[in-house]
Amino acid sequence: MAYQTVNPYTGETVKAFDDATPEQIETAIAGAHEAFLSWRNQPVEERAALLGRAAQQLRDNSRRYAEILTLEMGKLIGEAEAEVELSANILEYYSKFGPEHLTPRYLRAEGFGDTDVALVNEPLGVLYAIEPWNFPFYQVIRISAPQLMAGNTIVLKHAANVPQSALAMVQLYLDAGAPEGLLTNIFANHDATDRILADARIKGVALTGSERAGSVVAATAAKNLKKSTLELGGADAFVVLEDADIEKAARWAAFGRHWNAGQVCVSSKRLIVVDEVADKFLEEYTKHVAELVAGDPMDPATTLAPLSSQKAADDLAAQVEMAREEGVTVEAIGAEVPEQGAFFRPTLLTNIPDDSKTAHTEFFGPVTQFYRAKDEDDAVRLANNTPYGLGGSVFSEDIERARKVARRIDTGMVYINQPTGVKADIPFGGVKNSGYGHELIDLGIKEFVNQKVVVVSDIDGSF
Repeated sequence: MAYQTVNPYTGETVKAFDDATPEQIETAIAGAHEAFLSWRNQPVEERAALLGRAAQQLRDNSRRYAEILTLEMGKLIGEAEAEVELSANILEYYSKFGPEHLTPRYLRAEGFGDTDVALVNEPLGVLYAIEPWNFPFYQVIRISAPQLMAGNTIVLKHAANVPQSALAMVQLYLDAGAPEGLLTNIFANHDATDRILADARIKGVALTGSERAGSVVAATAAKNLKKSTLELGGADAFVVLEDADIEKAARWAAFGRHWNAGQVCVSSKRLIVVDEVADKFLEEYTKHVAELVAGDPMDPATTLAPLSSQKAADDLAAQVEMAREEGVTVEAIGAEVPEQGAFFRPTLLTNIPDDSKTAHTEFFGPVTQFYRAKDEDDAVRLANNTPYGLGGSVFSEDIERARKVARRIDTGMVYINQPTGVKADIPFGGVKNSGYGHELIDLGIKEFVNQKVVVVSDIDGSF
């Protein structure tokens, strides 16, 4: 059985689920379509109220939800509670501002008398959401909150190692008063994707995952003339200029690379430091990383979590070995990690050739790539020397200078004097091999609506 809860800290298989049968998939799509036919006609105020109740459900039961996350993918309990709160914030955001984002927009139509032209936002129908394991609640809420607000319904295929998180999200909406079918989970295998996207009742697909998965799903969606959005990998550059507050930058870098055990698309994966301050920065950075404590992720004293699975740890080890074979300098940081659990000891990669495979690889875990830049221009060159374009950071005491550098970095997001972050009221999305489309605020809600033109004219028919 592909869908299993395996505790990454103990290795224990907690619970397993059967793959969905074709009949179960058909029932799920049919139920979601039936729900859409009525949900689309619900007043936006009622949709908003549902999201507000779901936000409160999360906050009222924060610890219980957080423990599901830590159990299934090993997230530190404090970070799990933060993910629950972030998810609640997104629900609350759309509860407050969703109706405003869906308000018709009126246009001027010059030369046509008093013609009234409106853009109205109508839902498309049933959407297929394929979500990853690293933020099991946030990823589901990030797509479901805006799209349920818009009047769509969703069939969810979550990652195989977080099945109970998927079920918890479905139950969250039901507990908040949602009718059956607004969010429906299916434990579908990969082979079911073609059949699901070919179904006429499925109107679009949103995927967060790997480049390989994204290219397959996007091609299948295009073949069926379905809208798709993709949020794929990232190798965020963390640029430190010579006028930065080095101690602050080093502390942020240690956090930005190691939160969620480094398993974040917008982790600060590539540290690019102007040579003038590189030695000082690296000394401070390694000091902070060495202070991380690996252990039970349920223990608040633990600051370095296990990876999501032993396979994830083994795959990361293979990538590090590839780097070593390319001549990259590999250095472990801090104490040995426990043998129990899918832990990976923080690792530093230096002397990385620009044209190496290592330089163009996303390391999904506590492995840091460190680059020395000659100057600002060289730092920008290194930042853009990647197939990815999700997020990035620029550290400088001169904010206007940092803004100019940020504009030169080819990504969807750049943060100044902090790592790339995630908030309910800041849009999220990338370019290049990091995918396309946006999530959150009004950009996210309008990815899967029909912005229909409605024209009311007083023209009398004579020209």
